[in-house]
Amino acid sequence: MVKVVGVKFKTAGKVYYFDPGNLKVKVGTNVIVETARGMEFGTVNMAEKEVRPSEIVSPLKKIIRIADERDHKRHRDNNQKKERALRLCQEKIDKHKLEMKLIDVEYTFDNSKIIFYFTADGRVDFRELVKDLAGVFKMRIELRQIGVRDEAKMRGGIGTCGRSLCCHSWLCEFEPVSIKMAKVQNLSLNPTKISGICGRLMCCLKYENDVYMELKKGMPDAGERVKTPDGLAVVVDTNLLENKIKTRLVLEEGNKEKDKQEKLSTEFYSYKKEEIKRLGKGKRKKKNDNDLEELDGELLKEIKDLLKD
Repeated sequence: MVKVVGVKFKTAGKVYYFDPGNLKVKVGTNVIVETARGMEFGTVNMAEKEVRPSEIVSPLKKIIRIADERDHKRHRDNNQKKERALRLCQEKIDKHKLEMKLIDVEYTFDNSKIIFYFTADGRVDFRELVKDLAGVFKMRIELRQIGVRDEAKMRGGIGTCGRSLCCHSWLCEFEPVSIKMAKVQNLSLNPTKISGICGRLMCCLKYENDVYMELKKGMPDAGERVKTPDGLAVVVDTNLLENKIKTRLVLEEGNKEKDKQEKLSTEFYSYKKEEIKRLGKGKRKKKNDNDLEELDGELLKEIKDLLKD
């Protein structure tokens, strides 16, 4: 087993393992660590613990020291220099007429490198821009293209729930989200209602998916025939949270040879999952989880665009 502590460099950033050595650090302590980018200022987010060697990336870097007042001052100065760096970089972008959107800038703690984050629809030839920036800042320049989700994570904002964006306030890593999760939760497939401000499917669709998948076990689909205490019925709708199945009783069976359609009751009957017995689909075709053919053309295109991401 290997002794490690977890360190974060941003509020909603990833947790990285470091070797505490002989230092006694607590959660919330600011430390100076060595990374692939050089010296960095971070915050201990996870108390000392032991993990398997397979859980770490070798070689495990050590915590150099606990941050002192001089380190805190340098960290504050680096943050204060961001506004000027963004303004100068934007001027150079406008000068070279590059189609890119500048999002954020970051100084490494030791001022050996400055990193500019941007979004763009395609590839951007920024070689001349890098030369100009290097002449202004007199340090290594890195331009890093990011996606729209990373943009939302960096900039922050307010979600449709009225709270700060999860990705900006606490969510460390993005998890895969699919349109199937929205369908399982019986949400509207209108892209404007299930998309975040980044334009991608909302991360919170993932949070309750496991619960809905568990509740869905044994539940019939709409159109399925079931045996109820009142007789044969066809499922009209299901409510997973209330564990209720809405049905219409079969009053008269259909007959293919005589082209006679099934006659159903005009009233609806509700039952618990435990009260019914599943018999199958009958005449109605079972909908596949990924079947979007019944959606109108324009909505179908928007859904497919979301699925690509």
